[in-house]
Amino acid sequence: MNLTQRQTEILEYLRKSQRQTGIMPSTREIQHHFGFASQTAAMSHLRTLERKGVIQRLPGKARAVIFPNELDRGEICDIPILGNIAAGMSQNMEPESQGCISIDIAALGIPRNAKTFALKVRGDSMIDAHICSGDTVILEFREPRKGDIVAALIDGETTLKRFLIEKGKPFLRAENADFPDLIPAQELVIQGVMIALLRKAA
Repeated sequence: MNLTQRQTEILEYLRKSQRQTGIMPSTREIQHHFGFASQTAAMSHLRTLERKGVIQRLPGKARAVIFPNELDRGEICDIPILGNIAAGMSQNMEPESQGCISIDIAALGIPRNAKTFALKVRGDSMIDAHICSGDTVILEFREPRKGDIVAALIDGETTLKRFLIEKGKPFLRAENADFPDLIPAQELVIQGVMIALLRKAA
């Protein structure tokens, strides 16, 4: 089914948002991202994408969208769960295996050859990035880029925060105004970069 350039852009925005936050953007967020005059325009585009069969909206759930064309391309992969991580103040954490989680790496946009692990989130310092206590984050062993959400060892304690660099110096920032920036006194070691988020259905 042929899509217009705008429809393709919206579809890619939906996919990217789901990969980064684990949930779909609201129609208001779509409106603001693309500069539409109203939420009605965003709704109209979603309805068109649904009519063309590239997305499927679940009734009664405002943000629930699935990509039916991608369901049959699933590739299930077991990712080890290495304990909990604080999305609050940093804390000591010894990695310990808590079994594995089976996920569809194609649906989450995770490269097949990515070296990944999972952590359970505790705390609410990342709630403005839609990361809540009880969520599971999938992380990749790789070098972080500015703005990535990372699992980091800062001065001997582990936490989940956004990785930033100012004036050549790296530091960590919460996605919650109630939490201060974390500036390393001695060391900052990035243990993994978040590439997906999983949330249990309520």
